[in-house]
Amino acid sequence: ETVVTCENGNIHSLECRRNEVISVQSALYGRADSVTCSEGRPANQLSNTMCSQNGILDLLSQRCRIDMRDVRTSDPCVGTYKYLQTNFICLPANVTCEGSTAQLRCGKGRVIFVYGAYYGRRNRRTCSEGRPQSQVENVNCINPAQCNGRHFCSIEASNSVFGDPCYGTYKYLEVAYVCICKFFYVSISQI
Repeated sequence: ETVVTCENGNIHSLECRRNEVISVQSALYGRADSVTCSEGRPANQLSNTMCSQNGILDLLSQRCRIDMRDVRTSDPCVGTYKYLQTNFICLPANVTCEGSTAQLRCGKGRVIFVYGAYYGRRNRRTCSEGRPQSQVENVNCINPAQCNGRHFCSIEASNSVFGDPCYGTYKYLEVAYVCICKFFYVSISQI
């Protein structure tokens, strides 16, 4: 998917369905063509198509909603009308509430390849049913885990396994993984 927000926009938002995670493939703040976000703009604001700001991919890998004021901290090409363009994919994720066990499985000849793991709380909705507000407020706690190369993996979503990245907050484990051919996994793990 691709999301474009013109320079004078307010919020750049990336969204996936429930039980999916965002994987940003590329991001650009600047101008790479003369057509995107060009409506009503004079030609001199669209002509520099070799304009980009460094560090945008890092910024987008940390957040899925970005205030454009945070992006416009420096001007990579003065006088050029810019835009933020993000290409991303939505990947499936296994979500397990604290105190339960995640079960990752792959079929015969295939193994687990974790491309993202998270233990903590990023939002107030996931695993919040029946929990007091004070236990779902802290949404800035992260600690990854991995089961790569195995056919089956059980991971307990608990502080005893991952430590307590946000004391007093009811957490969850989110594991984004795919099942890949065992031969392929052996090949890439030796690189």
